[in-house]
Amino acid sequence: MASNKNLTFKVTRQNPELIPPSKPTPHEFKPLSDIDDQEGLRFQIPVIQFYRKNPSMEGKDPVQIIREAVAKALVFYYPFAGRLRKGAARKLVVECTGDGVMFIEADADVKLQQFGDALQPPFPCLEELLYDVPGSGEVTSCPLLLIQVYIYIYICINWIIYVDMVTRLKCGGFIFALRLNHTMSDAAGLVQFMSAVGEIACGSEAPSVPPVWQRHLLDARDPPRVTCTHHEYDVVPDTKGTIIPLDDMVHRSFFFGAAEISSLRSRLPSHLRGCSTFELLTACLWRCRTIAISPDPNEEVRILCIVNSRSRFNPPLPAGYYGNAFAFPVAITTAGKLAENPLEYALELVRNTKSSVTEEYMKSLADLMVIRGRPHFTVVRSYLVSDVTHAGFGDVDFGWGKAAYGGPAKGGVGAIPGVASFYIPFKNTKGEDGIVVPVCLPANAMEVFVKELEMMVKKDDHNQVAARQNSVFITSAL
Repeated sequence: MASNKNLTFKVTRQNPELIPPSKPTPHEFKPLSDIDDQEGLRFQIPVIQFYRKNPSMEGKDPVQIIREAVAKALVFYYPFAGRLRKGAARKLVVECTGDGVMFIEADADVKLQQFGDALQPPFPCLEELLYDVPGSGEVTSCPLLLIQVYIYIYICINWIIYVDMVTRLKCGGFIFALRLNHTMSDAAGLVQFMSAVGEIACGSEAPSVPPVWQRHLLDARDPPRVTCTHHEYDVVPDTKGTIIPLDDMVHRSFFFGAAEISSLRSRLPSHLRGCSTFELLTACLWRCRTIAISPDPNEEVRILCIVNSRSRFNPPLPAGYYGNAFAFPVAITTAGKLAENPLEYALELVRNTKSSVTEEYMKSLADLMVIRGRPHFTVVRSYLVSDVTHAGFGDVDFGWGKAAYGGPAKGGVGAIPGVASFYIPFKNTKGEDGIVVPVCLPANAMEVFVKELEMMVKKDDHNQVAARQNSVFITSAL
């Protein structure tokens, strides 16, 4: 029985099974790139897709359709059916065994509507929607995908490039939940694979975008040489205990629609108002969060921005490349300067940081990984943001149309709560399109964060701050 304060339902889960490729595939060893196997990517990342009932698919079983489509897609993406092995100098290599991805079928006595109008992370009872099969979550020698599908009454396919879980829901829709070993792919690569499954589920014989391995494109040079500055991998001691504590944590989601973005832009000087929404939001959230956690004013604070580098190569990386192709460039300042200066101060730091990612930066980063033993990015006094608004999770179609929600199943990136947030495309209850940002902070810091953020998104007309009427800015508090 799964439950939280808002939702209770009964889950009937079948035993996990392995879904191998539908045809024989090569048995070979494929090294990951030197970007893929860094310490900060050695974890499992959950994704969840909610699909509504589609009358044209009446009588068709999403579990069977998705199970068969996964098997066929794995013929093209056969490394996902293998297992990671650890080589010399902590190098990770895929042994293409053809063993398959883990898959769970389940039924749940719940309707999609019971999850509420605002489908967004953190989701209630996620541990039931994406069951953590004991012993399946290690980085090496485990399935690389877990898929679980629930159908409302619920059939669930649980998938990880380890397990896929599809759940049938009582209302005729279903949930597709997936857990990915992050060393294998980034968001763009994962969506490429999921889209291939969707295309095959809808009748295609092969993916429209052929997968490209070619992980050597992001390998270190010989000899390796660090030519750029990579402060994201600085060794920073936590001398004052400023890593976010794990107790008394509060999760809230914040909606930024056209009105909120316009209010933030109005705070900028005219020459900066053409900045991207990502840059604007990141500057705002970094500043408000720093004020909320209240570090020593002289302490350094950092913002890490995940930047997709695919188009920054000359020529660009191949269209079908599905490995990790991003960097974590970092902006650094002191807590005092960030809090005392206006929004444009943080914005210019963020813009300069984003622009630092070039082809040479990525090559230098791969070299650093080899020279320094594949370190983890620093989390001390750091905040990491990942924009998945254009990743395409919600567009994945298994025959039932686009997802009612598609994207991250949790509000943060990685295994450390409070350090990171996703930017997720979202339509609120008023039908307004925008971005929802889940944030996790200790309760006392969250109160300060909310106040600071509300002040930032209010209009300031002739120094008279007026609240936006009927605000739907804070969308949930779970």
